[in-house]
Amino acid sequence: MERNGSRNRSTKPITMGLDPSYSRPLDVHVYSEHSEIGKTVEHIWQKSCLDLSPCSKPRGGARPKTNYRGQLRVLILDLYVAWKTDPKLSIGVHLSNTAWNTNSRYNAIGLSRIIPRLVHRLAKQGYIELSKGSFAGSGAKTNRTARIIAAEPLRKLFRKAKFGREHIFVFPSKESVVLHDERKKEAEYQDTDFTKAIRADLKAYNELLARTFIDVPDQVETFIQRPIKSGPRQGELNRVPICGWDHHVRRIFNRSDWRSGGRFYGGWWQSVGSEFRKRIHLDDEPTVEVDYQALHVAILAAEKGVDLSGDPYELPEGLVTGLDAPSQRKLVKSLVLMALNARDRGTACKAFRQDAPVGSEEKSMTNKELLRVLDAFSEKHPFLADGLCSDQGIRLMNIDSRIASRVINYLTKRQIPVLCVHDSFLINYRHANMLKTVMRGACLFEVGRQVALSNNYQGLDEMERDSPELVADYIEFRHRDRCSEYRIRQRLFGERVSYLRSLGLGG
Repeated sequence: MERNGSRNRSTKPITMGLDPSYSRPLDVHVYSEHSEIGKTVEHIWQKSCLDLSPCSKPRGGARPKTNYRGQLRVLILDLYVAWKTDPKLSIGVHLSNTAWNTNSRYNAIGLSRIIPRLVHRLAKQGYIELSKGSFAGSGAKTNRTARIIAAEPLRKLFRKAKFGREHIFVFPSKESVVLHDERKKEAEYQDTDFTKAIRADLKAYNELLARTFIDVPDQVETFIQRPIKSGPRQGELNRVPICGWDHHVRRIFNRSDWRSGGRFYGGWWQSVGSEFRKRIHLDDEPTVEVDYQALHVAILAAEKGVDLSGDPYELPEGLVTGLDAPSQRKLVKSLVLMALNARDRGTACKAFRQDAPVGSEEKSMTNKELLRVLDAFSEKHPFLADGLCSDQGIRLMNIDSRIASRVINYLTKRQIPVLCVHDSFLINYRHANMLKTVMRGACLFEVGRQVALSNNYQGLDEMERDSPELVADYIEFRHRDRCSEYRIRQRLFGERVSYLRSLGLGG
């Protein structure tokens, strides 16, 4: 049996330098009703796929819910989106028939095992470049799916196309409530009142985000470069797509348990650092990011009836040889967070080293050195000792996801967009004080205690209250210069929202 496309062969040589390491998964929920897209797909179908019966039942599989032309449409649309995002961005696609479950709730359009055949046909006709997948054994880090990228004949069609990125959306029925099993694979489930309720909340939230222009005024490129944190290419720079429009947010639960995980995922703002997030604007206005300080540690303390005071990550200076106080605090925080998610002390140390930058002192620290830090932390906070290295992270994530849900739902009902980064939130700088009030209330409800908040900038509403004489200067300081590329994205986004509403999809 083929695994991850390991026996699939491209019939065309790779000529454009397809980089398998710079890719994202195939988006099986890319969608558009634009008539010009249908013309492009029909042209490709007539040239390449006429002998593929659109109604036949694949051998050994269920009849597809979407005909073959419709499935080709998804492939072409996503290749177009990747090309518009970054011409160097490739797409990972499974070429094993067993990877395609037409009836899965995570496959709302109903793609089937015809997809591998379509991929090979497009490669044979020269429309795409195909880099076969690899499989080195169960669980191997080198495993990857096949990669595809639009080749020049397809790019030529894209350049001539009379449709744009603004006409392509997320399929309305895409599943937003995701359950992962113990192997972190998507698991099927039966709906309950709980899943129906949070799906309705997410629908309202995603509709609001779809109408919100989330961008960076002085950002020319729609990608940034960030170091890869783990794996064989750790330390190398990787491109991270940003300023995209299809940021469908989902809640992902873990271990086949609705009490594990449940955090919000999906926005590109979660893939950039805190310094970059300072530049994000919502509907062309600056933002403020407010975060809970040491939230998971504070939750564990609250469960023990203790209110944290001060910075829990500050330990006596000199505990780690060669590090100044700020660097030591950063190390302590990273190690403690690893320990909260680990099942035992050895696993915590290993995870810490894996996450440490290549060439850093932290990368070569021994278990003995790291455990001395953990012991010092436990000595300072004895009520937290039994929470370390006992697999608490997944439960704590569920609590912070419930807090986040309350914050998001409250503001969504008032049509105020907020961006979630797990334990912090970005909001228009006019609403910073409101966000803080909502965050305090949500935490009090879920945890029973307040948790200290911090923010990267003062809100405009707070400035108007506390220092009205500085408001004009503050507004000028926070608004960033708008580059021409940003203004183009802004104009196209406005056209996109109008088009969405014309289709009845704008909320």
